[in-house]
Amino acid sequence: MAGTPATVALTAMSIRFVPHEYTHDDAVSSFGLEAAEALGVEPDRVFKTLLAEADGALVVGVVPVTGTLDLKALAAAVGAKKAVMADAAVAERKTGYVVGGISPIGQKTPLTTVLDETAELFDTIFVSGGRRGFDIELSPTDLVAATSAVLAGIGRA
Repeated sequence: MAGTPATVALTAMSIRFVPHEYTHDDAVSSFGLEAAEALGVEPDRVFKTLLAEADGALVVGVVPVTGTLDLKALAAAVGAKKAVMADAAVAERKTGYVVGGISPIGQKTPLTTVLDETAELFDTIFVSGGRRGFDIELSPTDLVAATSAVLAGIGRA
C-alpha cells in the first residue's frame, strides 16, 4: 500500500495507527457510512472531515458520520461569529485530498481543526486516511496531537 500524506505525517510524528482498506463503490456518496459498513465498525466511531469557512478563515470540523456538523457550534469553538460550509473545490485545493477522502491529518495547508467531543467516548476512532476506500484507526488523543485539534461539541445527531 502506498502511503498517503496522512500516513506519512503520522509515521513522522511516531503516532501509532492502524490502516484499513476497503473497496469503495463509486455509486456511494455517504463515504463514512460506507466505511463503517465495509469495516464492520459501529458508525459512531467513524468520523468525517468537513471544511467550513468561519469568518472567512477555513477550518476543519471532524464529526461522527451518523450526524451533521453544527456550524454555529463550530464557529463558537474557533471564536468566530458565523460559519458556512466551504466549497468542495476549495476544500480539495487547500487539503490536497478529494472529497470523500479528505483526512484531517497531513493536509497541504495546516488548518484550525475541531474534533467533536464524542470522539472521547471511544478508545479508537476511524478517519479518512487520505483517499476513498482507506481509513485510519487511531486514538482520539493521537488525532488531537496530530492535528492540534480542539475538542468541542460540534456534532449534531
